[in-house]
Amino acid sequence: MKKIALTLIVLMMGCTMMAQNPIIRDQFSADPTARVFNGRVYVYPSHDILPPDDYDRKDWFCMADYHVFSSDNLTDWTDHGMIVTQNKVPWVRPNSYSMWAPDCVYRNGKYYFYFPSAPKAGGGFAVGVAIADKPEGPFVPEPEPIKGINGIDPCVLQASDGNAYIFWGNGRCAKLKENMKELADDNPRETVRWGNREMEMVGVSCLQGLPNRQAEGPFAFEYNGNYYLTYPYVREKTEVLGYAMSKNPMGPYEYKGLIMEEQPNGCWTNHHSIINFKGQWYLFYHHNYYSPNDDKRRSACIEKLFFNEDGTIQLVKQTLRGVGVSNAFKEIQIDRYSAISDQGAGIEYLDTLNRFEGWKTVMNGKNAFVEYNQVDFANGAREVVCRAKSKGGANVSIFADGTKIASVKVKAGAAFGDFSGKVKNAAGVKDLKVVLDKGDVEIDYVKFKK
Repeated sequence: MKKIALTLIVLMMGCTMMAQNPIIRDQFSADPTARVFNGRVYVYPSHDILPPDDYDRKDWFCMADYHVFSSDNLTDWTDHGMIVTQNKVPWVRPNSYSMWAPDCVYRNGKYYFYFPSAPKAGGGFAVGVAIADKPEGPFVPEPEPIKGINGIDPCVLQASDGNAYIFWGNGRCAKLKENMKELADDNPRETVRWGNREMEMVGVSCLQGLPNRQAEGPFAFEYNGNYYLTYPYVREKTEVLGYAMSKNPMGPYEYKGLIMEEQPNGCWTNHHSIINFKGQWYLFYHHNYYSPNDDKRRSACIEKLFFNEDGTIQLVKQTLRGVGVSNAFKEIQIDRYSAISDQGAGIEYLDTLNRFEGWKTVMNGKNAFVEYNQVDFANGAREVVCRAKSKGGANVSIFADGTKIASVKVKAGAAFGDFSGKVKNAAGVKDLKVVLDKGDVEIDYVKFKK
């Protein structure tokens, strides 16, 4: 992984990160809402941080601002810097650290960024809007939140009927006015019991009759004549991603099943978005890879998503490899593998005190291997550099699409070093396989040279 100081990179704007999963490697990036603007994917996540001294909930979610990231290939991501911060929004309670899951849409020549937070007046949460001329900002927050919304996790659906609908909280939905800053006057109203009191609420609840235990984070989209309401909910102890379908943006919706199972390590939350980019559908979600002992600090990930012929969604499995074609002439983090041998190979953190340093691949059995798919060698490579170390020395073979293209000898030593080997017959997009022939080895990354 890149050895760049976290304190420096968080302050930089326009920095570029190479990514598999997680896709953002220098800061936490939960609740990733992805949108396609002008041929690029823009991701608007919430920004988990470690609780500062003036925040008394040390074991809870803590978010003070938002960044936006973009990519034209889903591999190289640019951080455009901070776009909204809690203490520069007029209606937000100072130092509330509650800038939770946002969304952003384009309409009428402007970009509308929707975000929840704790308001100065009253309790609970409200949803505000910030407006910009470009998808990366600068965004200017409106002085007041949207009246009629008391909740979190906004998502805006621009439907084929010409209207824009906003979803929030546990699947509540209302139509927006054309100005995108107010709820429409013709929205239905419902009387809802909240604890011991009844409240009149604008819009409708789209999750009635659906699995909805602790449901949150709705994401709605339209595809092939169907509206999809996708959302996290707690099935047993942690969240799954489920979905329902309708012919009407405000429902009623029919539950269809799961998009993603519970997190494999027991991380409590998941939160997601779904887009079509260059003809392929993708699921963006989060997992606590950089904070395995703290599930309130999460990181954004991507997987491909597929539909069945009847419009239902196939179950998506989490991977380390993620998506995108990797450039052979940049650092290839083989620890984000496509496949790994059952014995003699594993993944460990480079530095458990700073997990943003990333991981290393550890192999200590003959013929142990890792595979890493979709590496672009362009017109060819002449040399490979393996950043590695070995206690007693090691020999490593590298294959591309099953053909051996290089051998690397790693000398014995206590520190990581660069060890090289000549490459032959590697051009175009290939799947890599790194195999341990002899000894033991720890590999940070491999990189090819022309």
